[in-house]
Amino acid sequence: QVQLVESGGGLVQTGGSLRLSCVASGRTFSRFAMGWFRQAPGREREFVAAISRNGGSVHYADSVKGRFAISRDNRENTVYLQMNSLKPEDTAVYYCASRDTSYASYTVTSYYTEAGQYDYWGQGTQVTVSS
Repeated sequence: QVQLVESGGGLVQTGGSLRLSCVASGRTFSRFAMGWFRQAPGREREFVAAISRNGGSVHYADSVKGRFAISRDNRENTVYLQMNSLKPEDTAVYYCASRDTSYASYTVTSYYTEAGQYDYWGQGTQVTVSS
């Protein structure tokens, strides 16, 4: 069992920045590829960013590329999402998710962009960007 707890959400004006954190517990964090997703009211959950378990590979949705940055600290069991130049359309509940990729060495640099590929999810943190 893995527990994921997000924090760092809030209300920010257009053009502002926020840094989301997701702390994992229950298993060795370095086993997991991690991802961030978001869900706005009335919309499906969508991929935002992903990072491999060694942090060597990252991937972003086109809508956030150049504005958001995902990173991780395996000593602190934490994955981060730095969000800059925020826009009203970034308003959503943001979720972190984990996938155990330790079953094979070749997955050390793998990342995943589909929600169904992840095993565990946090409860989400609200991000609201005012215009």
